[in-house]
Amino acid sequence: MMNKKSCDEVYKIQKKEKIKLGIIQASILIILFALWEVLAHFEILDQFLFSRPSAIFKLFKEYLLNNELFPHIFISIYETVLGIVIGTVGGVLIASILWWSEKLAKILDPFFIVLNALPKTALVPIMIIWAGTGISGIVVVAISILLLVTIISTYNHFTNIEEEKVKMMKSFKATKFQIFTKYVLPSNIGNLLNVIKINIGMAWVGVIVGEFLVSQKGIGHLLMYGGQIFRFDMVMMWVIVLALCALIMYGIVNLIEKFVIKGRIKEK
Repeated sequence: MMNKKSCDEVYKIQKKEKIKLGIIQASILIILFALWEVLAHFEILDQFLFSRPSAIFKLFKEYLLNNELFPHIFISIYETVLGIVIGTVGGVLIASILWWSEKLAKILDPFFIVLNALPKTALVPIMIIWAGTGISGIVVVAISILLLVTIISTYNHFTNIEEEKVKMMKSFKATKFQIFTKYVLPSNIGNLLNVIKINIGMAWVGVIVGEFLVSQKGIGHLLMYGGQIFRFDMVMMWVIVLALCALIMYGIVNLIEKFVIKGRIKEK
């Protein structure tokens, strides 16, 4: 086993590598924005179509000073988080039921395959008519896109657990409920966090598409509005805001994942 000094040295090396990686990533981003600005300035890139970072920053500042920025961001984040929570929890519950009943899983398997193959975005208008034109309709669209992915991924992980451990628990007279709650479900935590990471992007797709069609607020609405009036600086600004929101949400899940991993290490 490594002593405390060795662990500290490894931790310092890992920390330095992370800092270096962060500097490289930030440098690439700065270079890309600088190149974008220069190409637009010399009209190599069409400013009408691609805008330029300085114009986007100016527009961002206007929205910020007029208090028009955060209301749109908050409504989209609210819809996205709601879609992720309901879709992920619902997906895990359905996957748990399928694990519990192998016969039911076999019956529903072809239906899941067909539903997963359907283009959900093409069915968005129908979903919104069913669920309503407000937040509920947009959230339903987000849930529809990520639900099946959550079910399939979670169920596959449930069924690919180590059978030897299950047999050992059965030898100690463990019930099916005990096997599920003490082993199957806890072993899925890491996979579940990865599913949530995937669901972040998929939920944003659902929310933006829903806001395109029915919302008068939110990032999707402003992206559509900017395109309709040919304000591509507005479109690019909200694309960047959307990317930042998704990145922050992804970062939060990463922090939770690190906390969970540290907790498991301490338990061992």
